[in-house]
Amino acid sequence: MSVRWPRTALLAGLDEAGRGPLAGPVVAAAVILPAGPRIRGLDDSKQLAPADRERLSISIRARAVAWGLGWADAAEIDALNILEATWLAMRRALLALPVAPRALQVDGPRAPSLEGLGFSAPIDAIVGGDGSEAAIAAASILAKTWRDHFMVAADNRHPAYGFAVHKGYGTADHLDVLSALGPCPLHRRTFEPVRSACVPR
Repeated sequence: MSVRWPRTALLAGLDEAGRGPLAGPVVAAAVILPAGPRIRGLDDSKQLAPADRERLSISIRARAVAWGLGWADAAEIDALNILEATWLAMRRALLALPVAPRALQVDGPRAPSLEGLGFSAPIDAIVGGDGSEAAIAAASILAKTWRDHFMVAADNRHPAYGFAVHKGYGTADHLDVLSALGPCPLHRRTFEPVRSACVPR
């Protein structure tokens, strides 16, 4: 499916990656695309092969008018809950933009507050927007690739958990290691089964 290219100047697409894993941050990206030329192949990051995501992330960073990343770590997720931590990551991504957007598109049914960010803009919350809107698709790709790189690096610090393979998601192998070793500092302690693994035996 082809995505719609922005028709409004300085329209920022906003999306996140990593709401579901048991470990690691939730990461958000904001991307303002140029009027042209278009970047071919943009789509929901979950629909793309890893090699295609990597290729597209390079093109997006090189050709976007502006892009920004933000994240909330495991401790912030535990303190706030995953929804509020996602809003925090999105607000940080918007603050990282070098120019203020004039309009926003956000993947999903709801959008973060812009209060205190120093700009105002109309926001369009679009369910499935990462597969239909080019700016949101670009944001989903940047968020996903940055988070994947973070988890590969985390594997060097915590090699027993296999983060480079499963990126913190609750695979069978991850659950087996979690049960045997308990959580590391990257685990979200309010998420099951991490919470149960924290209980002394």
